[in-house]
Amino acid sequence: MNAGRRLMFVVNNPAFFMSHRVPLAQAAQRAGYDVHVATMDGPAVADIQALGMTHHAIPMTRSGKHPLQELGTLLALVRLFRHVRPDVVHLVTIKPVLYGGIAARLARVPGMVAAISGLGFVFLSDSLKMRLVRAVVARLYRIALGHPNSRVIFQNANDRDLLKSLGAVRDAQVVMIRGAGVDLDAYRALPEPPAPPVVVTMVARLLRDKGVQEFVQAADILRQRGVPVTMQLVGGVDAGNPASATQDEVDAWQRDGTVQALGERSDVPALYAASHIAVLPSYREGLPKSLIEAAACARAVVTTDVPGCRDAIEPGETGLLVPVRDAQALADAIARLAEDAALRQAMGKAGRALAEREFNIEQVARTHVALYNTLSAG
Repeated sequence: MNAGRRLMFVVNNPAFFMSHRVPLAQAAQRAGYDVHVATMDGPAVADIQALGMTHHAIPMTRSGKHPLQELGTLLALVRLFRHVRPDVVHLVTIKPVLYGGIAARLARVPGMVAAISGLGFVFLSDSLKMRLVRAVVARLYRIALGHPNSRVIFQNANDRDLLKSLGAVRDAQVVMIRGAGVDLDAYRALPEPPAPPVVVTMVARLLRDKGVQEFVQAADILRQRGVPVTMQLVGGVDAGNPASATQDEVDAWQRDGTVQALGERSDVPALYAASHIAVLPSYREGLPKSLIEAAACARAVVTTDVPGCRDAIEPGETGLLVPVRDAQALADAIARLAEDAALRQAMGKAGRALAEREFNIEQVARTHVALYNTLSAG
């Protein structure tokens, strides 16, 4: 039905595309789309090409500190869109949405999907500098999301309301989809392992705004209280990000015995199967993948009462909410679940039901393909 229709994903990082968007791209392929992927270069490019998708390398920096480089990214996207002539572009994460949205209008791409998976540090900080940057970014969003034949996917209501208040989105564009979806066959609901100790796992890049410091502080509090828990950090140091923990800090936590730092892992289903509680004390998210994966694995969650995190659980049913940047409250919530196996397991069971109802990747993929069909026909 879609023979010859071209769909192009624009994502900053090829590894992120592989971890967060491949099922959608494969569903589009099955529906007859010729799928193209534009990202920075990187080792995961070969994995994209192995799936029968055409990869295009685009210059994109991690930071936004050099205006000429940023302009270079925008112009590269305009040239690419004019050359490939996609029917629909699907733009994911902040820079691809801002630059890809402007480029799609300049290159007259017929249809555009923008996925807002969190609004980033610019909307977290209230310093004078960030307020000025925010004014510029708000204007960019208004231009980027002004495409006449477009949909904007939000993962939580706060991000939607914020961009609406900036005049960047129209009601007719808004589509709510809770997260990138999870493969319910890969992330299975298995019985908890024996306890004690209760294994508590945080899966995230080791960034300050993911709440990694609070997790380590909570581990220290629980150790002093004699609560029998093993606190596991799963994720890598991100040297290119100023908010990242350093390798020296991680080594010190490990030596101290406060937490077990397992580094980046690809066996997250097995890690959750060997855990009792999933934790993410983040300061703000789009809708965190680690928490919907935990729900699918029937694990109770402790997370912060902030946009994105609160949207990934049913508070009081599938997990507990705690105030942001509050290590004591985090420790108390973990202790409560560690000491109450019946509550923990009931929340895990409710989490699996939530994942089946809201997060099933097959349903998420069908919704996306329907959007592509609508926009490429329009």
